[in-house]
Amino acid sequence: MKVVTIERWPEAQPRDYRSDLEAGNIVFVPRTPFAFPKESRDFLRSLEFGGGAIHKNIAYRTQSDKVTGIDAGAAEAKRLHDVMRSYSQNVVRFVSELLPQYAAQWKLDYASFRPVEEHGRDLPLNKRNDLIHTDAFPSRPTKGDLILRVFTNIHPEKKRVWITADPFRIVAEKYACDAGLTNIAESVDSTAGRLKNASARLLQSVGVPVVPRSAYDSFMLHFHEYLKRNTDFQANTRKYEFEFPPDSTWMCFTDVVPHSVKAGQHAVEQTFIISRVSLADPSSAPLAILEQICGKPLAA
Repeated sequence: MKVVTIERWPEAQPRDYRSDLEAGNIVFVPRTPFAFPKESRDFLRSLEFGGGAIHKNIAYRTQSDKVTGIDAGAAEAKRLHDVMRSYSQNVVRFVSELLPQYAAQWKLDYASFRPVEEHGRDLPLNKRNDLIHTDAFPSRPTKGDLILRVFTNIHPEKKRVWITADPFRIVAEKYACDAGLTNIAESVDSTAGRLKNASARLLQSVGVPVVPRSAYDSFMLHFHEYLKRNTDFQANTRKYEFEFPPDSTWMCFTDVVPHSVKAGQHAVEQTFIISRVSLADPSSAPLAILEQICGKPLAA
């Protein structure tokens, strides 16, 4: 695992960074390569979170153009919406130029603001960011596509510190079967599993908030929790530490790169769902790796 640095943007010679990302590396830009005005950063850092009109989880939903995590009547609501939308749009523009092959078929997911200092946070185990894990979204299954996340550190002084492990293939080959991959593959594809998902799709079509999941999505959601709870993995897996200074931006596939956050405050991020057919090497996708391990199809 390594960091691939873009020293200057735009680059004199375009480069295809897909293979770097798909191999489980981090693409890093020392100075944020898109517009993010100081006034917007200062505004985000000035917000008071927790217990009031502004909550600790701020998300900008690109598809509906709405911000969640703030009361609609709060004085800061309109400004927060504008800042988050502008950040999202600027990141999308940059990544579209950097990774045009992905951009042709990606889906835009949420942008979010992470205001709380990560070091020493008191959270339930399944929500702890300091435990190494791979990402999976309970409410937004990817059906085998990949999760690309772009982060920006807007703290004026503090670095954001990550601890990562070896890429998904190495971790999955060691732990996926113990985590129940075969059983999950068989249960979702069973008659009962197919009926359950058919019922979920029917309920979803009439507005009931249920989520049908492929075997892949069910496993990835379970694996996220399994890795956090596995003391052998947390203690003994090979680890790599990376520091991202103020005003830097970085990106990786967070379902390919097992990661945790050791320290840092005031980060903003944008998530993309990358179609696996646009990968430079589709066999590097977690879906392909898991299907190879268990010998069963895990997503339509």
